[in-house]
This record gives sequence, C-alpha cells and structure tokens, in this order.
Amino acid sequence: MSRRLLVTGGAGFIGANFVHHWCQAYPDDRVVVLDALTYAGNRLNLTPVEGRENFRFVQGDICDRPLVDELLSTENIDTIAHFAAESHVDRSILGPGAFVQTNVVGTFTLLEAFRQHWQTKAQPSDYRFLHVSTDEVYGSLGPDDAAFSETTPYAPNSPYSASKAGSDHLVRAYYHTYNLPTIITNCSNNYGSYQFPEKLLPLMCINTLIGKPLPVYGDGKNVRDWLYVGDHCRALDVVINRGKPGETYNIGGNNEVENIKLVELLCQMMDELASDLPVRPASQLITFVKDRPGHDRRYAINANKIKTQLGWTPSVTIAEGLRLTVEWYLTHRDWWEPLLSAEYQAYYWKNYSVK
Repeated sequence: MSRRLLVTGGAGFIGANFVHHWCQAYPDDRVVVLDALTYAGNRLNLTPVEGRENFRFVQGDICDRPLVDELLSTENIDTIAHFAAESHVDRSILGPGAFVQTNVVGTFTLLEAFRQHWQTKAQPSDYRFLHVSTDEVYGSLGPDDAAFSETTPYAPNSPYSASKAGSDHLVRAYYHTYNLPTIITNCSNNYGSYQFPEKLLPLMCINTLIGKPLPVYGDGKNVRDWLYVGDHCRALDVVINRGKPGETYNIGGNNEVENIKLVELLCQMMDELASDLPVRPASQLITFVKDRPGHDRRYAINANKIKTQLGWTPSVTIAEGLRLTVEWYLTHRDWWEPLLSAEYQAYYWKNYSVK
C-alpha cells in the first residue's frame, strides 16, 4: 500500500536526501515537506523532486500547531518522518534557546497533532511517527569503551544533545502512554551531498577550494563514526516499513575515524581530484584551533539490532563515501557559494580561533 508522508525538515541535509530516496523508491507515495527554511534549510535541495505530481512543499514551522493540524488532515497523512531540528553543537553553545524551542517544543507539537489525527482515524496500526535523532544523546566514550547500544543510558553534554534527548524522551513517552506508533532512530555523524558548510566535511571541502585554513579542534584526535547519508536513508526506509513501534534503532556507519585523520584523507582526495587548488598540498591549510567547550571525545554506534532484526547494514566505506562527497562539492560550486553569506562569515570567525 502507498503511504502519505509528512517530512519535517525536508529541505535540510538529511531530510532532502531522504526525500530524494523516497520519491525514487516509491513514486506512487505522496510526499509533503514542511520546512521553515531557516539558515540550513534550502529550497534548492529539493530541485530534483520539484514538479512531481505526488510532491508538495510547504514553508512553515513545526511549532505552528494549526498548520500541522491542517496538513495532517487535508493531506490525510499516515506517516511523519521527523527530521526538523537545530542540529549544530557549536551553534547550540552560542544560542541554546532555539534548540529547546525547535527540538523539544516542536517535537511535542508534532506528537500532539499526530496523536489527535491518529485517534480521529480510529488508531490505524499502519500509521508511523519516525523520530530521527542522534548518537550524541549517549554522551562521550573512552577509547576502550563499548559502542553505544539502544540501552546505553543517556548522558548528553551539549545544549544540542540535551534538547535531542528531551525530544527522544517525549517520543518514547507518547508510545508508552498513548500507544502512538512511534519509532526512534539514533544515528552517527552523517556526511554527503547538500550538507550546510558549517559541518566538518563540507567546511573542509569548501575551505580547501578557496584556500582558507582548515580548522581542527584541539588535538584533532576526537573520534566519530561516519555514516554516508545514502546508507542512512536506506536504513530509515527499512525502519518505516519493517520497524516495530515503540522500538529504538541505532544506525551507524562502522567507520570510526579520528577527526585529524579524516581531514588528512580529505586533503589527499582534494589534491587528487581538484586541479586548481589555491594551496597544494591541501594539508598545508590544516590549522589547530581552540577546542570546543565540552567536546565529546568519542562516539561509536553498535548497529547490531537493526542488522539482526531488520536486515540493514551500511554499504559505503569512508573512502568511497568521502570520494563521492568531495566530487559533489567540486561540481556544485553554484550550490555552496551563495551560502557563504555575511551572517555565515560572522558565525565562522566567532566560532574558530587559532590556538
């Protein structure tokens, strides 16, 4: 049976990639995107699906309850894929209020609206509320600690991760209190096309292309598990179609890499793939900067549950995904150049200072 999806934050990085995936995999499904188009939301991210008969874009805020109610009703939505979030740790340190409003209040608004809509429809068993979250809610790992599992206690260390933890708890509570068919996914660091320049990999790609320093926090030995966004979208597809309501599924890439080693690998690929770099070798641009306050040392995902129960595993290695990502930024200068606005530059210089 076809689905009728409301994708919140569908003009953002992961949300837009998910929309592309879903429209290609399920062309008969109705996909409605709700996005406020704040700084990291970009209507151009949806260009590949604009004009499709079964696609609609609505600019609006997930905290706008009347708007959410209207969309659920008029579009007869049976599935919410909830990506909308303030998502950058650095920005949460500079301005935490927006993170609480969007991530906590916004998620609560969606849950309440979907609960009423679902109850009005006599509580269909095939309805789904997918809440896309982060591994950062689990806190930080030591070098020898076991990877995060779905039963790891929450220990968020930034305003961003705390706000996502709060939203996770609300989603879980709505399942246990109201039997609302919710599912939570906690993913590791995503990378790929359409990612806003403030994030590590697009920042390094773009700065290399324009000859600016490549800022690396602290000693560069913070470890992250890197998940190619295409793999993530496949996992979310599986979770929506085969996941069990009330469950949480961790989604990881099986690619643990130190930040500095990742940047060095990216520099090697830029040297290989870009013919007109202002500085060559690109590694000369690596610049260590003052560490982020409360910077978590290591994240790692144990994705055995989604593998054994739903049959999903990541298919893209860090080398393969990084090459795809670099090639995308090399060929989409017209996409990222307009994003380097005065506001972005002011944020950039406020955030990074040389050690």
